[in-house]
Amino acid sequence: MVVNYNYERFVRAAIDSALAVRWRDVEVVVVDDGSTDGSPALIEGYGDWVNVVLTENASQRVAANRGYERTTGDVVVFLDSDDVLPADLAERLAEVWSPSVSKAQFRMQRIDESGVPFGEPFPEFDPVPTSSEIRRWVEVTSAYPTPPGSGNAYARWFLDEIFPIGPELGAASDSACLAAAPFFGDVITLPEVIVGYRRHGANDSHLMADGRRFAREVVRARMRWRFAQEAYLRRKVSAKDEAPLYRSRELLQLRVAAKRVAPDEPGLPADGRVRMLCDAMLAPFRPGPESVTRRLAISSWCVAVLVAPERLARKLLAVRYGRSS
Repeated sequence: MVVNYNYERFVRAAIDSALAVRWRDVEVVVVDDGSTDGSPALIEGYGDWVNVVLTENASQRVAANRGYERTTGDVVVFLDSDDVLPADLAERLAEVWSPSVSKAQFRMQRIDESGVPFGEPFPEFDPVPTSSEIRRWVEVTSAYPTPPGSGNAYARWFLDEIFPIGPELGAASDSACLAAAPFFGDVITLPEVIVGYRRHGANDSHLMADGRRFAREVVRARMRWRFAQEAYLRRKVSAKDEAPLYRSRELLQLRVAAKRVAPDEPGLPADGRVRMLCDAMLAPFRPGPESVTRRLAISSWCVAVLVAPERLARKLLAVRYGRSS
């Protein structure tokens, strides 16, 4: 399924890549979320090759809800309209899929506006995590290594548990799927599958563009965690607990960054510099996929940012969260 908003210059490549997936039954649903450029006409030009849904602008989340209603497949990929899928995706999935799988995840290759690859694929899965490791990491730290939206394929039985997605996670739709998948089933990792992740001027992933984005990501992480817990509780499994959020090394870095550049923005409850310093000192001992060297580097960086003068702290932030990252 493709959700598009004003990406006329990219959406054709996304749709073409979905149509090119080699499988006996490929269904492509394209939702245009009230675009004001030439996207609607371009999408309608595919005729019966795609299932077209044209709506008023209402957010990615609402568009995804509407599109999901039109899907019928057992496996669903939410393809961003500026990304591209590999042709062998379905074949690769068929080799490893089982009824217990809630999500399969792949690596992504950055491509520029013209589709030329650059940099190395991400995230790094070294070693490749097992589904049981991912479940344990999530239960203890709330986090696990995962690509963003287009780098994932979901089981329909799982999506039926959480769709339609309500407004509690804001305008995005992929956050709910990423957060809840490890609770409901097995998350399998296919590092040899590479999805194209397009980088361009309109991406929303550049944290250094506005210091408040660090705090926003902290709040989003808490919202994702609460959503996953509440969805899971509906099945009468587990209990609500926010302690794992404070054990996540990835979230710790965002918390620290937010504290230095946007201290007045909301974050985790009762989260202050002393608690972050304690969490940074404990970070190397938390479970997760990172090497000992990487864990120590994260711990050291967090401590340095927390105690450094403002000018040096911002330089350290730029090194970690510069545009190249």
